[in-house]
Amino acid sequence: TVVLSLKEFLREQIYLVKQLTIGPRMHPIVFPSQDPLDRADFNAVEYINTLFPTEQSLANIDEVVNNIRLKIRRLDDNIRTVVRGQTNVGQDGRQALEEAQKAIQQLFGKIKDIKDKAEKSEQMVKEITRDIKQLDHAKRHLTTSITTLNHLHMLAGGVDSLEAMTRKRQYGEVANLLQGVVNVLEHFQKYMGIPQIRQLSERVKAAQSELGTQILADFEETFPAQGSKVAWLDKIDRRYAWIKRQLVDYEEKYGRMFPEEWCMTERIAVEFCHITRTELAKLMRNRAREIEVKLLLFAIQRTTNFEGLLAKRFSGYTLNDGPAKKPEMPLEPTNPFLEDEDSGPEKDEDLDRPKKPKAPDNPFHGIVSKCFEPHLYVYIESQDKNLGELIDRFVADFRAQGPPKSGTDEGGAVLPSCADLFVYYKKCMVQCSQLSTGEPMIALTTIFQKYLREYAWKILSGNLPKTSTNSGGLTISSLLKEKEGSEVAKFTMEELCLICSILSTAEYCLATTQQLEEKLKEKGYLKQYPALGSGPGCCM
Repeated sequence: TVVLSLKEFLREQIYLVKQLTIGPRMHPIVFPSQDPLDRADFNAVEYINTLFPTEQSLANIDEVVNNIRLKIRRLDDNIRTVVRGQTNVGQDGRQALEEAQKAIQQLFGKIKDIKDKAEKSEQMVKEITRDIKQLDHAKRHLTTSITTLNHLHMLAGGVDSLEAMTRKRQYGEVANLLQGVVNVLEHFQKYMGIPQIRQLSERVKAAQSELGTQILADFEETFPAQGSKVAWLDKIDRRYAWIKRQLVDYEEKYGRMFPEEWCMTERIAVEFCHITRTELAKLMRNRAREIEVKLLLFAIQRTTNFEGLLAKRFSGYTLNDGPAKKPEMPLEPTNPFLEDEDSGPEKDEDLDRPKKPKAPDNPFHGIVSKCFEPHLYVYIESQDKNLGELIDRFVADFRAQGPPKSGTDEGGAVLPSCADLFVYYKKCMVQCSQLSTGEPMIALTTIFQKYLREYAWKILSGNLPKTSTNSGGLTISSLLKEKEGSEVAKFTMEELCLICSILSTAEYCLATTQQLEEKLKEKGYLKQYPALGSGPGCCM
C-alpha cells in the first residue's frame, strides 16, 4: 500500500514538472540532462524499481520522499523566479523600441546632413569646372578652325596650280593633283553657302571641263583623221598600218599616263574599228558600182587579218563593258603591231584560195568586216559566173576527150568533172562562211542548186546514148526501170561503159550533195531559214 501511494505521488509530481517545463519532446534537446526524469520515454515504474531494487531498500523510503519533495520545492522556486522575470520583459521591450526609434532618427539626420554636404560639393565642383569646359570648347573649335583654314589654303593653292598645269599641259602632274583637290573640296560641302568657297568649287569644275576638252583636242591632234587618198578599198591595208603605228607610238609616249586596268590601248583600237566600219559602210554605199569581187575579197582578207591581230594582242573585255583586266603577257615581246606590215604582195589567185575557218573565240571577229556583208552579192554573182564557165569547160572537155574507154580503169568510173565541181563547191562554202553565214550563204546554196541541175542536164543526161525506140534519147530514170533482155542488147560496149559511168556519177552526186547539205545544217547556216532545211535533199 505504501509503494502504491509512492507511485501515485511520483506520477503526479513528474506530470506537474513536465507541464511547467517546455515540453517532453523539446526539453532534452534544449536542456541536455542525464537525469532520468528528463528522458522522453520516462517510465515511473522503472524509476521506482531503480530507487528500491529490493525490499530491504524500502527502509529508506522516507529519506527518498524528502529528497524528492526538496527537489520539487526547488523547481517551484525556479518557476516562480522565471515567471516573475517574464513580467518585466514587456516594459524592457518598449524601452528598447523607443531607443531604436531614437537611433533611427539620429541616423536619418546624419544621412540628410551628408546629402546636403554632397550637393554643396557638387555645386562647388561645377563652379570650378565651368571655366574648364569653356576652355575645352574653345580648344576644339580652334582646332577645327585651324584644320579648315589649312584645307582652305590647300584648296586655293591646288586650284591655282591645277589651272597653271592645265595651261602647260602637264597631264602627269595634273592627274595626282586633281584627285587631291577633289578630296579636299569634299570637306567644304557644308560651307557651299559661303561665296568664296562656292567660287573655288566652280573653278575646280571649270578646270575639270577645260582639262577634258583640252585632252580630247590633244588626242585629236595626235591622232589625225585619215585622208581621202587612203579611203577606198584598194588602200584599206594603209588604214590598219596607220593604226598599228599610232598604237605603238601611243604606248611609248602615253602608255604610263593611264592606269593599266583602263586598257586604253584596247579602247583606242576598238574605237578605231567602230569608226572604220561606219566610214567603210558609208563609202561602199556611195561607190557600190565600183566594187569588184577581187577588190572586195582583198579588203575582207586584210580586214580579217587585222581582226586576228587584235585578238592576239587584246582580251576583248572592253567590247562588253566588262571589268578590264591586265594583259597576261608584256607589251613589247607580244605586240603584233611591231611585226612587218607588208609581208609581200599577194597574188590574185591567192584571194580565191580556201582559208581555215575563223576561230570562234575571236572577240573582234566582225567588228570591222561586218560592213562588207551587204555587198557580198558581188561575190555571189562572181561565183555564179565562175560556175557557169566551169560547167561550159566540163562540157567542152567531155566533147574533146570523149566518153570513158571500155576495157580500161576509167570504164564505168565516176567522171572527173564531178569531183572537180564539188571541190569548187567546198572552196566556195568555206570562203563564204568566213565572210557571212546569213543571206549570202543561202544565196550561194541557190547557186549550187542551179549548177547541179546544169551539170545533171548537160553532162549526165545530155550525154546518154540515143536509141531507135526513143527518139528523145535515154534518161537516168528510164535506165533504172526494168527492161527486157532484147532492149539491153542494143547498146554497144562503149555505150554500156558510158551509161555505167553516168550512173556512177549520178549516184556520187546524190551522196555528196546530201553530205554537203548535212554539213550546212551541222554548221547552223540554215537555222535562220528553216524552210530550206525541212527534208533530205531539199536544200540542194
